[in-house]
Amino acid sequence: MQKIRHESVAPTRTQRLASGAEIDAHRHDDHQIVYAGQGTIAVTTDAGSWVAPPTRALWIPAGTVHHHQAHGELDLHLVGMPAAVNPLGRDTPAVLAVSPLLRELIVVYTRTPEDDSPPHLRLHAVLLDQLKVAPEQPLHLPVPTVPLLRQLHDILCADPADNRSLGELGRQVGASARTLSRHLRNDLGLTYPQWRTQIRLHHALVLLADNAPVTAVAHRCGWSSASTFISVFRRTFGHTPGAAPAP
Repeated sequence: MQKIRHESVAPTRTQRLASGAEIDAHRHDDHQIVYAGQGTIAVTTDAGSWVAPPTRALWIPAGTVHHHQAHGELDLHLVGMPAAVNPLGRDTPAVLAVSPLLRELIVVYTRTPEDDSPPHLRLHAVLLDQLKVAPEQPLHLPVPTVPLLRQLHDILCADPADNRSLGELGRQVGASARTLSRHLRNDLGLTYPQWRTQIRLHHALVLLADNAPVTAVAHRCGWSSASTFISVFRRTFGHTPGAAPAP
């Protein structure tokens, strides 16, 4: 059984992680903002996984058991805040859009975490204000609770380019397309195309963080062409795969 580390205080700091490095499962009594100024950070909980490139940050509520993994050379920024301070007003993880202002606030604030001077406290107050208005992004890849869907999840994650229909996959796991569609709707609130697209986008972010060419990413994640992939990526993230802002 995996031992889960408990930290009473969520750290505020910067940290460099090599691609593929991990931070083992742990929890803390404080909330935390997790931001990768460079690379892509993946956070996994019992409820699913969240992936955030430099245009996104992750909200980890107090008490949430989570595990980090770096994709690409990671410039990690962590902002801890007491459980009583909840600018988002939510107790489940979320992905937030990071504006240029919010990005700079996080980077500057985490450089000197021990600074308790009035200017630094004012910086923290502005950071909280910006978190309150940061839009949430639908980048959560939920873990299915239905065994049949878990089998499909494993199949699609092993090969995101698998283009079989739900009916064809259903024959492999022993269920009809209608049954699987009902489970997807009831368990995850998603259609099969929506779910498969989320799985593919998560894998695409990981591949891009490791500097895979856009055309190769499109092919490996199942899109019919690079242009189709770029269109879906832009619609989801607000920029093309090769146009993420510099850290």
